[in-house]
Amino acid sequence: MDLPGCRAPGLGLPRPAAVHREEAPHAPVGAGRSDRPLRWAGRPAGIIAGCGGTADGMAGIELRSAAFNDHAFLPDRYAKAGENVSPPLAWSGVPGDTAELLLLCEDPDAPTGTFLHWLVTGIDPASTGVDSGQTPPGGRPHTNGFGEEGWGGPQPPVGDDAHRYFFRLYALPESLPLPEGATADDVREAAERAALADGTLVGRYQR
Repeated sequence: MDLPGCRAPGLGLPRPAAVHREEAPHAPVGAGRSDRPLRWAGRPAGIIAGCGGTADGMAGIELRSAAFNDHAFLPDRYAKAGENVSPPLAWSGVPGDTAELLLLCEDPDAPTGTFLHWLVTGIDPASTGVDSGQTPPGGRPHTNGFGEEGWGGPQPPVGDDAHRYFFRLYALPESLPLPEGATADDVREAAERAALADGTLVGRYQR
């Protein structure tokens, strides 16, 4: 069942060894699970949107997609075995004093720890979205958990329950410095500490 709702929520990442399946070892990309509690909002079913904000009152960015509803299934074309293109995204509510945006997509349900599917830094704070298969305006794509630059689509182990893919957008007051060897969890935690506002949209996928 699809559950519409929302979660109130210069980078030097090394290039990891090539990995071609989410179920394969990928220690440089993440360690441990990130099953953080979700905050559900009373959105009527069918609204194509996610929302942001944190429990401590941080302002929220509305993050949405024309390709899937929040907590609905991602179409096959965005999967690793499909066309492997990134889904379209749109956002609003970015604070005026934002220096840049950071976009992260991660799978906390991967068997060996949080798996990095997409990381883009330096995104133009005046931007309002990105088309399918494109890099957000002004953004710099980084290496994903498959050892490839840019988007790496879902590829959970066959037979697993549906994995969750958290698309997270952070409004930052300045570029976010991260230590050498930063994991997906490190990126998220550092961005959450620094962010002026954030938004989250969740897609699911199963094979």
